[in-house]
Amino acid sequence: MFQEQKKIIGGRRLRLPEIVKMLGSLSSSRRTFFCLDALDECAAADQAKILISLREIIKMSRATRVFITGRPHIAGEVENHLPGGAAVISISPRRDEIIHYVRRKLAEDSTSHEMDKGLEAEIMRKLPETVSEM
Repeated sequence: MFQEQKKIIGGRRLRLPEIVKMLGSLSSSRRTFFCLDALDECAAADQAKILISLREIIKMSRATRVFITGRPHIAGEVENHLPGGAAVISISPRRDEIIHYVRRKLAEDSTSHEMDKGLEAEIMRKLPETVSEM
């Protein structure tokens, strides 16, 4: 459908309103899922454009479902742009999961001989606390 639309408009890039209309049309005929990972890593202006576009697509197709991941600070933005249609689920790793992951990564390190035990102990002490804050 994307390629067909490009032919219709003379090969130029599709603009956001055209993409929204196309996706709304596509999703209106069948249940559709949109997955957006790391929305918090987009520029704030782009986050708003994406969420507004998703709201428009959802209006065109009530069967559309959206799954968005991001750090906790974007939850309010998502709820503002998708009112009544957003369920925010907070997921955070447990300390023991972080420690297990870091140990596994250190064991896989091909240059582990370059790290002394003191540095490894400091990493194992500080990193789980720092990561859990993210």
